[in-house]
Amino acid sequence: MKVLVTGGTGLLGWWLAKTFYDKGFNVHATCHSKQPTGLENVSWHRLDLEDPQSIVGVIEEVKPEVVVHSAAYTEVDGCELDKARAYRVNYLGTKALALASQGVEFFVYISTDYVFDGVRGMYGEDDVPSPANFYGLSKLLGEVAVESVLGDRSCVVRVSGLYGYSPTGKRNFGINALEKLLRGEEVKAFHDQWLSPTYVRFLAKAIARIVERRIPGILHVAGERVSRYEFALRLAEVLGVDRGLVKPVSMDEVKLVARRPRDSSLDTSKARGLGIELPPLEECLRDFAVTYRKLSGME
Repeated sequence: MKVLVTGGTGLLGWWLAKTFYDKGFNVHATCHSKQPTGLENVSWHRLDLEDPQSIVGVIEEVKPEVVVHSAAYTEVDGCELDKARAYRVNYLGTKALALASQGVEFFVYISTDYVFDGVRGMYGEDDVPSPANFYGLSKLLGEVAVESVLGDRSCVVRVSGLYGYSPTGKRNFGINALEKLLRGEEVKAFHDQWLSPTYVRFLAKAIARIVERRIPGILHVAGERVSRYEFALRLAEVLGVDRGLVKPVSMDEVKLVARRPRDSSLDTSKARGLGIELPPLEECLRDFAVTYRKLSGME
């Protein structure tokens, strides 16, 4: 089966491409400029989500049976400062891709917990979205576009606080904390922001199962609810370093361009009921540490 993964050079996209290849799929992936190393058996295509002709051209060239759309403009503060770009990439680009993909069998759109305002947390799929920033709004518009164009031939997968390591992937709180802790440096983490940190390697495997089973609708696939401070503490424990390196700070002490939700944790009971579940946080963190050492050349 032929699958197209957009954003193949990204934190999640790299693992999606690798996971689908390991499962025997004919994998095509997109990059904006330079293709990454470590995925030599993947066919690469350049894609510009701000160019509708580029989008149509890739779909016509690849003729995929499945599309997994993980490419996005994910810089939260950047989206707030450049709303026009966020609108073009996350909404118009997603809409154009969905329209171009009307002939595919199944389409997965990777969305975010930031479609919620974070007032109460543990949001379910049926809760009404209310984004706290423009990034969340632009991703919500992408959800609406996918569902309106493709209906039950699509799945919107909402994730939360992606972390992990891939050779060309985006820096994230998890990798920043891990590297600092390994160097014996202090890690400052919010004690008053809760989320459902989601480990990309295991998330990619869960998305592959969704594709294989063609599960439609909206699905929350994420880790367990913790604060960023608790996440960093548990990472320190897994690494066997001094927990005292982790220092709690308040969101109120840091000036951020875009407002962040206080508690954007996701209720994943619907996914669990369907057999789509990530391992416990400690298992994810252990694998994260091992994978980082292996892929970064530490071993």
